[in-house]
Amino acid sequence: MDTLMTSAPRPPETWNRLFSATQALHWRNLPVSIALTAGAVVMLLPFLWMFSASMRPTGEAYQLPPSFLPDRLSADAYLKVLNSPIPFLRMYANSLFVAAITTAGVVVTSATAGFAFARLRFRGKGALFALCLVGFMVPPSLLLVPLFFGFAAAGILDSIWAIILPGLASSLGVFMMRQFMLSQPRELEEAALIDGASYLQVFLKVSLPQMGPPIAALSIITFTQSWNNFVLPLVLTRKAEAMTLPVGLLSLADAYGDFSLAALMAAVTMAVTPLFVVFLIGQRFIIESVTQSGLKG
Repeated sequence: MDTLMTSAPRPPETWNRLFSATQALHWRNLPVSIALTAGAVVMLLPFLWMFSASMRPTGEAYQLPPSFLPDRLSADAYLKVLNSPIPFLRMYANSLFVAAITTAGVVVTSATAGFAFARLRFRGKGALFALCLVGFMVPPSLLLVPLFFGFAAAGILDSIWAIILPGLASSLGVFMMRQFMLSQPRELEEAALIDGASYLQVFLKVSLPQMGPPIAALSIITFTQSWNNFVLPLVLTRKAEAMTLPVGLLSLADAYGDFSLAALMAAVTMAVTPLFVVFLIGQRFIIESVTQSGLKG
């Protein structure tokens, strides 16, 4: 008599993930988990207080002793920022435009230059790459005066392009892309060259698809740096229509002689929201890319 072989039902995938997560909570890891949780809470407290202060009425923001939670929620501070004499929404749009164009420019220039330094052979490649790395050693403040006079002579001072053009290339981006390309195998690229593909086709169809993690990490880093850039827009722009958000926050503080704490916290809350979204989406890519570019090559 034939016996029917029946296999035990496999646990659902959700249970497997839950079991894997509980394995990390072993008692030996408990002190580390508690320390990391406490550190995360301490790091989040200033942001929670900032949001709490932005939702308070104006008078409650100055009460003593201060309270962490507001007695009642109020959106008056956000309305005050949006209705202020400072074009806050225009500055918000300027920051988004500058960060987006700068990020796209850095990704394009860094990916192409990194591929050239890692895969192509040409005279002076080592010296040119060393010169590129010198950009790490030059403080950005030293470039303010030459940029100011150069853009003034070109007639683009006090425009949004004066903020965008200096950030379209990055020595850090070139270094990251080169190190990542050196860590990748050459077999697929060599096979494409044997089949008659040009270097441009190899870059676009073979090498570029491999650059997903470093491109994502570089995009996040560049977007954050461009969004938080304060000195360059402060020096190169004077018109409110061309200013970005960091300078706008300073102008907003000057616009209120009474130093409305709730309004400033509301403006800062709206300013940091895109950065939170960007980091939550791409924090994994930053760790992966920095690990690969720093330990290999």
